[in-house]
Amino acid sequence: MLEKLEKIYNRWKDIGEQINDPEVVSDMKRYIKLSKDFKELQPIINGYRKYTNIIDNLKSTKEILKSEKDEEFRMMAKEELNSLTKEKEQLEEEIRLMLIPADPQDSKNAIVEIRAGTGGDEASIFAGDLFRMYMKFCETKNWKAELVDETEGTVGGFKEIIFNVKGDNVYGQLKYESGVHRVQRVPKTETQGRVHTSAASVVVLPEADEFDIDLKQADIKKETFCSSGPGGQSVNTTYSAVRLTHVPTGIVATCQDQKSQIKNLAKAMAVLRTRIYEIEYKKYLEEVSSKRKTMVSTGDRSAKIRTYNWPQGRVTDHRIHLTLYNLPAIVDGDIQELIDQLQLAENAERLKEDIR
Repeated sequence: MLEKLEKIYNRWKDIGEQINDPEVVSDMKRYIKLSKDFKELQPIINGYRKYTNIIDNLKSTKEILKSEKDEEFRMMAKEELNSLTKEKEQLEEEIRLMLIPADPQDSKNAIVEIRAGTGGDEASIFAGDLFRMYMKFCETKNWKAELVDETEGTVGGFKEIIFNVKGDNVYGQLKYESGVHRVQRVPKTETQGRVHTSAASVVVLPEADEFDIDLKQADIKKETFCSSGPGGQSVNTTYSAVRLTHVPTGIVATCQDQKSQIKNLAKAMAVLRTRIYEIEYKKYLEEVSSKRKTMVSTGDRSAKIRTYNWPQGRVTDHRIHLTLYNLPAIVDGDIQELIDQLQLAENAERLKEDIR
């Protein structure tokens, strides 16, 4: 492990030198990538420094035990040796996890799409509940969420809603939410008190930036139209809404959230860029999902990943067979425990891959 850490440390120092090279600074794409690599390696470097310090202290303590004759000093040294050994073992486990190659997309912002599935009006209401759940979660993480496009349900909620989320390690957390979410409860429209099952699909994509994909303006067809829904005087009077079509692929992105056509264009362009980028990224996801059950939903969006059962007050994640009986808190945005458990399961699987 020490040899591997020393190689990473030398690479980190080399990146630090390159970042200060005027030639690298002038190449923005290369500079941004190196800066990102430098930042991502920092936790491992901190672990490496702590690890080498423990090893040095272990050597010193062992030397004391070899030469020291005073029994009281020897007892103190033995206690110190036991403490350092435990600390070393714990740190080694933490470093093993840090050494697992991270998904390069984890640090990106995310675009989230929620669509009502089977269940009619109740599915739209549930899609609205999921949207609220994610908004609450974003608040606890100090992430910024921005609406891109929405189609409201006839009795509430949404038939479809798209929003982007900006912050630290957004995709690395939200990616586990991709898949089909199922709800079991008595709908507001049910007069007999029967429990119905409805569903909504969630798609989480890493937001592609300009360096990920080069979009040619000649390949994009731009259309403007009047916004619909709530929004004040500009609705149905100004052509502020934007629809972009990528002619080579037929992929479409729409945004009508902002009163400004320029702002809507920027948001629609981000969604379009991400959806085109997804074509290549999906190949990677399919390869990963074939190995890890925690990510099966991202590679296969038709996979049922979670059930929210109101009569029993439980939420079950089917990928890791985890059931929690705190449904009210979860639908109010407290989904961190679910995400943490999914991350632990994925890290365990990745460690197995690394051992093989």
